[in-house]
Amino acid sequence: MANTRSAKKAHRVSERRQVFNARRSKHMKDAIKKTQKLIDARDVGSAQANLAALQKAVDKAAKGGTIKKNTASRIKSRISKRLATLSK
Repeated sequence: MANTRSAKKAHRVSERRQVFNARRSKHMKDAIKKTQKLIDARDVGSAQANLAALQKAVDKAAKGGTIKKNTASRIKSRISKRLATLSK
Protein backbone atom coordinates (compact mmCIF):
# COMPACT_ATOMS: atom_id res chain seq x y z
CA MET A 1 0.00 0.00 0.00
CA ALA A 2 1.09 3.56 -0.68
CA ASN A 3 2.67 5.44 2.21
CA THR A 4 2.85 9.11 1.20
CA ARG A 5 -0.08 11.37 0.39
CA SER A 6 1.07 11.82 -3.20
CA ALA A 7 1.45 8.06 -3.66
CA LYS A 8 -2.07 7.51 -2.31
CA LYS A 9 -3.43 10.09 -4.74
CA ALA A 10 -1.50 8.51 -7.63
CA HIS A 11 -2.98 5.15 -6.71
CA ARG A 12 -6.52 6.58 -6.74
CA VAL A 13 -5.89 8.17 -10.13
CA SER A 14 -4.51 4.95 -11.58
CA GLU A 15 -7.59 3.03 -10.39
CA ARG A 16 -9.85 5.62 -12.02
CA ARG A 17 -7.91 5.42 -15.28
CA GLN A 18 -8.05 1.64 -15.17
CA VAL A 19 -11.85 1.81 -15.21
CA PHE A 20 -11.87 4.16 -18.19
CA ASN A 21 -9.32 2.07 -20.08
CA ALA A 22 -11.25 -1.13 -19.42
CA ARG A 23 -14.45 0.47 -20.68
CA ARG A 24 -12.82 1.80 -23.86
CA SER A 25 -11.08 -1.51 -24.48
CA LYS A 26 -14.33 -3.44 -24.04
CA HIS A 27 -16.20 -1.20 -26.50
CA MET A 28 -13.39 -1.56 -29.00
CA LYS A 29 -13.16 -5.35 -28.69
CA ASP A 30 -16.94 -5.72 -28.97
CA ALA A 31 -16.96 -3.63 -32.15
CA ILE A 32 -14.12 -5.69 -33.63
CA LYS A 33 -15.86 -8.99 -32.82
CA LYS A 34 -19.17 -7.80 -34.24
CA THR A 35 -17.56 -6.65 -37.49
CA GLN A 36 -15.55 -9.88 -37.78
CA LYS A 37 -18.71 -11.95 -37.35
CA LEU A 38 -20.44 -9.97 -40.09
CA ILE A 39 -17.45 -10.43 -42.39
CA ASP A 40 -17.32 -14.17 -41.65
CA ALA A 41 -21.05 -14.39 -42.41
CA ARG A 42 -20.34 -12.55 -45.70
CA ASP A 43 -22.86 -9.83 -44.83
CA VAL A 44 -21.15 -6.99 -46.70
CA GLY A 45 -23.85 -4.36 -46.19
CA SER A 46 -24.05 -4.73 -42.43
CA ALA A 47 -20.28 -4.99 -42.12
CA GLN A 48 -19.87 -1.73 -44.09
CA ALA A 49 -22.39 -0.03 -41.82
CA ASN A 50 -20.66 -1.37 -38.71
CA LEU A 51 -17.21 -0.30 -39.91
CA ALA A 52 -17.84 3.32 -38.90
CA ALA A 53 -18.70 2.27 -35.34
CA LEU A 54 -15.58 0.13 -35.20
CA GLN A 55 -13.36 2.95 -36.40
CA LYS A 56 -14.91 5.34 -33.89
CA ALA A 57 -14.31 2.91 -31.00
CA VAL A 58 -10.72 2.23 -32.07
CA ASP A 59 -9.97 5.94 -32.54
CA LYS A 60 -11.38 6.78 -29.10
CA ALA A 61 -9.23 4.09 -27.52
CA ALA A 62 -6.15 5.48 -29.28
CA LYS A 63 -7.01 9.07 -28.38
CA GLY A 64 -7.40 8.20 -24.72
CA GLY A 65 -4.12 6.30 -24.60
CA THR A 66 -5.68 2.88 -24.11
CA ILE A 67 -3.91 1.63 -27.24
CA LYS A 68 -1.17 3.18 -29.35
CA LYS A 69 -1.84 5.08 -32.57
CA ASN A 70 -0.08 2.52 -34.76
CA THR A 71 -2.05 -0.32 -33.17
CA ALA A 72 -5.29 1.50 -33.94
CA SER A 73 -4.17 2.07 -37.49
CA ARG A 74 -3.22 -1.59 -37.90
CA ILE A 75 -6.58 -2.82 -36.57
CA LYS A 76 -8.53 -0.53 -38.89
CA SER A 77 -6.37 -1.45 -41.86
CA ARG A 78 -6.72 -5.19 -41.38
CA ILE A 79 -10.49 -5.05 -40.97
CA SER A 80 -10.84 -2.76 -44.00
CA LYS A 81 -8.69 -5.08 -46.07
CA ARG A 82 -10.80 -8.11 -45.11
CA LEU A 83 -13.94 -6.20 -45.98
CA ALA A 84 -12.51 -5.08 -49.33
CA THR A 85 -11.75 -8.66 -50.35
CA LEU A 86 -15.39 -9.57 -49.65
CA SER A 87 -16.71 -6.72 -51.78
CA LYS A 88 -14.90 -7.95 -54.90
